Amino acid sequence: MIQDLEKIEDTIKESSIWEKLGEFLEFKIIDFTYGTIDDAHHIVLKVKYILLVAMVMIVTTYLLRWIKKLITKNMPKDDKVKFNTVFSFARWIIYLVVMLIVLDAIGFNVTAIFAASAALLIGIGLALQTLFQDIISGIFILIDQTVHVGDIIEIDGKVGRVEEIKLRTTRAVTIDNKVLVIPNHLYLENSLYNWTQNGTTTRESVEVGVAYGSDVQLVKRLLIQAASTHPNVLSEPEPTVVFMDFGDSSLNFKIAFTLNDSFKAQFPKSDIRFEIDRLFRENNVTIPFPQRDIHIIQK
Repeated sequence: MIQDLEKIEDTIKESSIWEKLGEFLEFKIIDFTYGTIDDAHHIVLKVKYILLVAMVMIVTTYLLRWIKKLITKNMPKDDKVKFNTVFSFARWIIYLVVMLIVLDAIGFNVTAIFAASAALLIGIGLALQTLFQDIISGIFILIDQTVHVGDIIEIDGKVGRVEEIKLRTTRAVTIDNKVLVIPNHLYLENSLYNWTQNGTTTRESVEVGVAYGSDVQLVKRLLIQAASTHPNVLSEPEPTVVFMDFGDSSLNFKIAFTLNDSFKAQFPKSDIRFEIDRLFRENNVTIPFPQRDIHIIQK
């Protein structure tokens, strides 16, 4: 029996298929030497090395999936989404480290490759600088929880409701239903206003000026009436009138009120302006034009 197995093994080794398979595995895809005699580096890349790396990568992929499933099994939904985003970035780093370890283990000169491509790697690093800033900022956002899905944010003069936080970008939708894609590095370079981090209610205001000589108590009552009668204005806290200043052409007032949905604040504010104009006309309160006194000096 043993002799039969040995004969079969010898037959397989002597067959042309086995020889062709061996030649295929030993085929050199890359084979060159660079550098001087003392510092010469020989780089050889064979087919069997690529197959070995591919096999290790497949095993690593299944292992990472198992670890991910094990960790996120009992996680809350929000934490699971954040972990998946960070894990997707860490996975590529693990792939790179595993591939370098495997190549080094099989005798492939990894240091020689980095030395040969140093200039190229520097160029790639400079080109991808902003990309890495976005990724690092995305990790900070997920860990620090500065922004959540559903928050209304204002950054660089743009306002939107956050729909999705990715590792490189944040996707928000504006009041005009336009998609706003924000690179995450802007969070580090600009001031971020989170309108809803302390809750969904926000304090809004409408400013108006009235002519000098107007009854300021009447103006106060009319402004409170205009705001408090709107269905989207909350009764608590109550609308408040602030006498802002004695302007150049008018007495300036501000009516402050609370809304439950600040994302659509422009519509209630527009309705309140319409109501203020109507009440002022009915009560003969004038909104003045800009006024200037001109003195003509004759020589």
